[in-house]
Amino acid sequence: MKHAHKHLIVAGLLATLGLVAGAQTPAPSTGAGSAPITASQGHGKADPAKMQERAAHMQEHMAKRLAALKQKLQITAGQEAAWNSYTAALTPTPGQRPDRAEFAKLTTPERIDRMRVHRTAHMAEMDKRADATKTFYAALTAEQKKVFDETTLRRGHDGQGGHHHGHHEA
Repeated sequence: MKHAHKHLIVAGLLATLGLVAGAQTPAPSTGAGSAPITASQGHGKADPAKMQERAAHMQEHMAKRLAALKQKLQITAGQEAAWNSYTAALTPTPGQRPDRAEFAKLTTPERIDRMRVHRTAHMAEMDKRADATKTFYAALTAEQKKVFDETTLRRGHDGQGGHHHGHHEA
């Protein structure tokens, strides 16, 4: 019994020492007060030419995915208007990224307010797309709905669901 009691005391002391050591070790700073991130780290001033190239690539990729979806769904002439409304709603609205230097000059409450405005705009865009998708979905036949459901389901690497950012079928 004494032996087990000693082990508990030693374990408790080690845990306490670990907590104290962890508390003394400064956590990596990721907040607003951290050192500025340089362009060489990939988070500085973006190259406008590269941004345009990336945007063009994304538009091309989306166009291919939508064309493949349209073909799989076998959209009829009577569904063409619904398809056009749906795809128009999917077109992203160009957003203005905040200037880092300007953002850094703001107080924390001002930054929070800016982020709330951005979040509200982002949610409105998502709602617009969701509503357009539901409207389009209602115009599909039962078979098309099945194809749409299967095609637009986000799948992980194993094909069993999950979430894999940026790599899902349209």
